[in-house]
Amino acid sequence: MTPSAPSPAQSDFLISDTDLWLLAEGTHLRPYEVLGAHAFTHRGAAGTRFAVWAPNARRVSVVGDFNAWDGRAHPMQARPSAGLWEAFVPGVGPGALYKYELEDAHGQLLPLKSDPYALAAQLRPETASQVATLPALVPASAERQAANAVDAPISIYEVHLASWRRKPEDGNRWLDWDELAAELIPYALDMGFTHLELLPISEHPFDGSWGYQPIGLYAPTARFGDAAGFTRFVARAHAQGLGVLLDWVPAHFPSDAHGLARFDGTPLYEHADPREGFHQDWNTLIYNFGRTEVRNFLVGNALYWLERHGVDGLRVDAVASMLYRDYSRKDGEWIPNRHGGRENLEAIDFLKRMNEVVGAERPEATTVAEESTSFLGVSRPTFAGGLGFHYKWNMGWMHDTLRYFGREPVHRRHHHHELTFSMVYAYSEQFVLPFSHDEVVHGKGSLLTRMPGDRWQQFANLRALYGYMWAHPGKKLLFMGCEFGQAREWNHEASLDWHLLGDGLHAGVQTLVRDLNRVLRHHPALHTQDSVPAGFEWIEADDSQHSIFAFARHGREEGQTMLVVCNLTPVVRRDWRLGVPRPGRWHERLNTDSVHYGGSNAGTPWGVAGTEPIPSHGRTHSVLLTLPPLSTVFLEWTP
Repeated sequence: MTPSAPSPAQSDFLISDTDLWLLAEGTHLRPYEVLGAHAFTHRGAAGTRFAVWAPNARRVSVVGDFNAWDGRAHPMQARPSAGLWEAFVPGVGPGALYKYELEDAHGQLLPLKSDPYALAAQLRPETASQVATLPALVPASAERQAANAVDAPISIYEVHLASWRRKPEDGNRWLDWDELAAELIPYALDMGFTHLELLPISEHPFDGSWGYQPIGLYAPTARFGDAAGFTRFVARAHAQGLGVLLDWVPAHFPSDAHGLARFDGTPLYEHADPREGFHQDWNTLIYNFGRTEVRNFLVGNALYWLERHGVDGLRVDAVASMLYRDYSRKDGEWIPNRHGGRENLEAIDFLKRMNEVVGAERPEATTVAEESTSFLGVSRPTFAGGLGFHYKWNMGWMHDTLRYFGREPVHRRHHHHELTFSMVYAYSEQFVLPFSHDEVVHGKGSLLTRMPGDRWQQFANLRALYGYMWAHPGKKLLFMGCEFGQAREWNHEASLDWHLLGDGLHAGVQTLVRDLNRVLRHHPALHTQDSVPAGFEWIEADDSQHSIFAFARHGREEGQTMLVVCNLTPVVRRDWRLGVPRPGRWHERLNTDSVHYGGSNAGTPWGVAGTEPIPSHGRTHSVLLTLPPLSTVFLEWTP
C-alpha cells in the first residue's frame, strides 16, 4: 500500500495509538467515537476529523460540498497498523455533505462511498453522508430496567413510522419526529402499550424494504428529520413512561454501489464466496462475522443506539439466517463450518459477544431475537451455553395459533392440539408472542380477514384471538392497525385506515385491546411468572368436542390467580361446570363478547360465579358459567 503524501494539515496523526490498538484487536467497544466524521480542533483550528477503514485501498480522499467533490483537495493519511485512513478538514461542521473517494489496490477509481460510520445521511435518492454531532451519552436508568424486566407487564406496539399516519392535507407526507412524539406516543399510552417497537430506522435506500436493508447503520433515517429529532422522540417517550425498541439488522446489507459492497475494491465487510456472502432470498450481502473489524462495527452499533439515543432494546432481525450456513440454500450452495457442520460458528460468536457487551454496558437494555428454528438456548445466558438474548419471538405459537383461528369452528375439534401444543415448550425460552408486520403482507391479508365466518363472526374470532393471546404466557407484540381490526393488507406507502374507527365493530376491537393492556398491567397473575411453569395451570385442555380451553394464570403472591376460559365455537354454553383452583368467588374482569367490544353480551349472570363443593376437572370445587360464543373470558379469584 502506497499512501499519498499528507497535506500540511496532516503532518501529525489524529487518532491515538491506543484507539488503533483497540480497533485492530477488536475490543474497542465504541468505534463510532473514532471512525466516521467528528468535530475536532487541530493546531488551534476547528473542523472535522474523518476516519475510515479501507485496508486494501491505494488512496483515499474525503470529498464533499466543502471541496467541490474533488479528491485532490483532501487526501487522507494512512494508518497501516489498523488499516485506517484519517484526515482533518478545517472549517467543516455539522450539515456538510461528504463521501470517500477510493482507489483500489490496482489504482482503479471506485464509485464514491458513503461513510459506514456516518451519524447522518441524505434521503434517497441522494446518497451522501452528512457531518453530524455525536449525541450525548444517555444515562442508565433503573426505572427503564424495571420496565424491561422479565417479570414486568410488557405489551409492544410495532410501528412502521412512514405508514402509521400521514398528512394528506400536506401532500400525504410523513410525520416528522416531533409530530410523531406529539401523536404516536400519546396514542400508544392511551392504548395501554408499554413499549413501541420501530421497524428499522437506520438509513436505507429503498422504501419497500421497510428499513430491513440498511446502508447507514449509524444514521437515523432523514425521512422524519434529523438525528437530534429521534433522540428527542426517545426522551419524550421515556418521560411519559413508554419504552422504545428498535428493529436492528446485523445479518445483511444491500449491494448498492455507494454502500459497503466491495468497499475498498475487495469484499471487506462481506464474504468473498457467494456461498457464504450472498443472500439469495433478499439479494443482499452477508456480513463476514469472522472478521474482527466487522464484529466491532456491528457490536459498536448496538451499543450506539442504546447509549447515545437511549433506546430500551434491540429486536434483532433474521437471526435464523445468521445461525445456519445452509439457510434457504440447497445442497452444494453452502460451505460447511470448520467442523463440517451447518452452524455459522462466527455468527454465533458475534451474537454472544453483542449480548455480553450490551449486558455489561447497558444492563437496563433488552435484546430480542426474531428466530424461527429450534436452536437451543436463544434466550439462555452465554455462561450457560446460550446466545444471551433476553427474549425470543415465539414463531411456533404464532403459526399454530393463526392456523387454528383461521379454521371454520366446525373443524376446530379436529385440530385442538394446535392451541395446546405451545405449552409443551412454553418455558424452553423466554418468549414474546408476536403478531407482527410479517403477518399482514405478501398476500396474507389482515388478521381480521383471516378469521372465518360472516362479518360478526370474523370480529368475534379476532376478539377471542386477542383475549387468548393476552392470557397466554409471554410478552405481547401487535403490529399497528391490528389493534382496531384493519381490514385491508398493510401498504407501506399509505396511512392506516383510521376512518374505520367510525364503525362500531372496529372501535370495539380497539377498546378491547386497550382493556386487555389494562388488565395485563394491573393483574400480576398475567405477567410476573410469564417464564416459569408455576405461572400456568391447565384446567381443561382436552375438550376438543366443544373447542373449549380453560387455564389459570398465577402470580407470585398467594391469591393472585386469573381463570381464563375460551369458547371457540359460535354456540353459547350455559350452566357449564368447571373445576377451579381454589374456592371463593370468581369475578369476570374481561369478556371479549361484551357489548362494549361489539359482542352479544352473553356471559355468566352478574359476572360473578361462586364456587360449590362439587368436584370437577380434578378439583374439589367448581363453578357454573355461561360461556359466550367465540370468546375469551377472564375471571379473577377473590376469597
